[in-house]
Amino acid sequence: MQYISQSLTFAEDKITLTYAEEEFEVMMNWEDPLMSASAAYVCEGGGDILEIGFGMGISANYIQQHTINSHTIIENHPDIIPKAQAWAADKSNVTIVEGDWYSVKDTLSTYDGLFMDTFGDQNMKHFSSSLSSLMKVGGKATWWNSISGSNNYYDIPDVTYEVIDINPPSNTYFNYNHYLLPKKQF
Repeated sequence: MQYISQSLTFAEDKITLTYAEEEFEVMMNWEDPLMSASAAYVCEGGGDILEIGFGMGISANYIQQHTINSHTIIENHPDIIPKAQAWAADKSNVTIVEGDWYSVKDTLSTYDGLFMDTFGDQNMKHFSSSLSSLMKVGGKATWWNSISGSNNYYDIPDVTYEVIDINPPSNTYFNYNHYLLPKKQF
């Protein structure tokens, strides 16, 4: 399944896609506390923040609640890009970059905070090797962690985890009672 070629359905509480007559959740509003915690971590030092994946805009709203200089958002899905652009229209410190993060990474700056939450990302295997080139010294990064353990599938060294108790509704992507928020400081 090529995610960016799939049409998305937007409801108040979730984004879904239908593939082979099955519905899959892309993002749901139960993630709100996880998005808040992710934004708080990457914005601890203020500065310039990179967000890879806009989704429902939950984390973007939380990032904007912090004192930051700039907020760059990379989004590749053609159904989500207009929503991200509309959301950013009245925010002078936000830049929307259209495209795949891996394809545009060499045109970016370096950042004090980075949050990555993508779906169907064909370039996830490059995240670990690309991360340090996007970060300033002292910068903080986190990413969506879809597993319940701390096996660090990106193989990023020196990651710690904050345990967050949750109770998600039944869905197709995360059904654990706790979330391990990865934390990496450069």
